[in-house]
Amino acid sequence: MTKRSVHITGSRQAATGSGHRLPLYTAEERARRDATPWTLVQGILAPVQFLVFAVSLALIVRYLWTGQGLFAADISIVVKTLVLYTIMVTGAIWEKVVFGRYLFAPAFFWEDVFSMAVLALHTAYLVASLGNLLAPVPLMVLALAAYGAYIVNAAQFVWKLRLARLSAPAEPGPMAAGAAS
Repeated sequence: MTKRSVHITGSRQAATGSGHRLPLYTAEERARRDATPWTLVQGILAPVQFLVFAVSLALIVRYLWTGQGLFAADISIVVKTLVLYTIMVTGAIWEKVVFGRYLFAPAFFWEDVFSMAVLALHTAYLVASLGNLLAPVPLMVLALAAYGAYIVNAAQFVWKLRLARLSAPAEPGPMAAGAAS
């Protein structure tokens, strides 16, 4: 028997003698991903969420800098959180369709783990805001912590999107049909 190395980074990797990564999606998973309308939903919601985040971040910074616009900042954080909940629910449905489980599929395990932290921080903001548990400045700091976690999580998903594109099988094009590899 030969000794095999095991690579674990939170994405789909396998024990291989050569250390090569397995693709992010199997052929069946890729087909399900491409066929489900939930892929389009995720593709629309992700930039919408980022836009809401950017506007909200500007409103938070404005409040912290000038002391003005607390209500607008608070409403924007609530909207951002509702969009986050929406993308998390639809993302779980997408994951079920593609991978057969609602959360923590091996290909997106660490992204889902960090998503739970993002959800917890956003939910903590809602609880603190609705329960009047924090003064405005600490409340905005909590929102910034939630937003920092969101940025890390968004970067994880962008990285996975890049990995998916890099591991995608080459589509035969007009030039590829006769080209030798």
